[in-house]
Amino acid sequence: MKRKPNSPMLTIRHKWKMKVVALLLVCFCFSTILLMDAQYSQIGASSMFPQFVQKPKIAFLFLARNRLPLDLVWDEFFQGENENRFSIYVHSRPGFLLNRLTTRSRYFFDRQVNNSIQIYWGEATMIEAEIILLQHALMDPFNERFAFLSDSCIPLYNFSYTYDYIMSTSTSFVDSFADTKEGRYNPRMDPVIPVNHWRKGSQWVILTRKHAEIIVKDEVVFPMFQQHCQRKSLPEFWRDRPVPADNSKEHNCIPDEHYVATLLAHKGLEGEVTRRSLTHTSWDISSSKGRERQGWHPVTYKLADATPMLIQSIKDIDNIYYETEYRREWCTSKGKPSPCFLFARKFTRPAAMRLLNMSALGVFKEVSSNSLMR
Repeated sequence: MKRKPNSPMLTIRHKWKMKVVALLLVCFCFSTILLMDAQYSQIGASSMFPQFVQKPKIAFLFLARNRLPLDLVWDEFFQGENENRFSIYVHSRPGFLLNRLTTRSRYFFDRQVNNSIQIYWGEATMIEAEIILLQHALMDPFNERFAFLSDSCIPLYNFSYTYDYIMSTSTSFVDSFADTKEGRYNPRMDPVIPVNHWRKGSQWVILTRKHAEIIVKDEVVFPMFQQHCQRKSLPEFWRDRPVPADNSKEHNCIPDEHYVATLLAHKGLEGEVTRRSLTHTSWDISSSKGRERQGWHPVTYKLADATPMLIQSIKDIDNIYYETEYRREWCTSKGKPSPCFLFARKFTRPAAMRLLNMSALGVFKEVSSNSLMR
């Protein structure tokens, strides 16, 4: 039986099918090659240029009168660090701008907050300024620690050592102790702030993000400070105003020395706090200025005081004794004995610049982790 020959139409269709299949195979192979090339290129690029990883940042919050007189010291401290580990905010007098005319450090250009207020010593305006700084710093979701510093404050170590020290613990650093001697507590604060929640300490605190948010959201404790802490007339100001008829009726709790520690105690959060400051302050308790002024103001270090021995004596402090609580706080970092302080105040500009020029501050060189062990 003879086979019928294929029709020309069937032959043409068969050839077209073969061409389509071949074309599809070529396209598939070509796309596979392109995909593999892209993947290998991506792997090669990632090995040559590691992906940027944002690290937790420390927000340095400066409280200043006007300009920052120690800006060059801090410029050396931040030098060589990319800014993915720190941010800077400055509260100065209203209207003051940080630019090339007012600071010699690029790190402070335009870092002033735009809603600053006038601060008066001994009043709650100091707390308001701190809250303003926190509000601005909290806008950056990568800020995890918030360090308050004065315009007369110097760093004692380089940035890497300071960063590792602060970030090595999940706690805030808040100088906090029972205030049983000063008589600053106003009984009218009770029952909102009971006396057993009343604390005293340095205002130079370092806060976790959780505690910073608690301060910004506080609508209970801060109003009590505003209402019941009024500036008390001090003897040196009496020459400018009439002597009060009954000075005992005036009450001044010095809000900045009490607010943060009292708020965290009131919230039951003292277990989340390392109860010491990382900023060293030496208080003048000499009798040369009269009994009224004893203990009121910190020592100001001037040019003649600025020596490597002074800085080393501060660095050598490894414990703090709190007399009112009979408590000695031994300083540790990463579970090992460590220096107590990372910063110190109050230093004049000539004193700070002398220390910087003598390389006495240690802001230039790397400090190994072994130096934490004493």
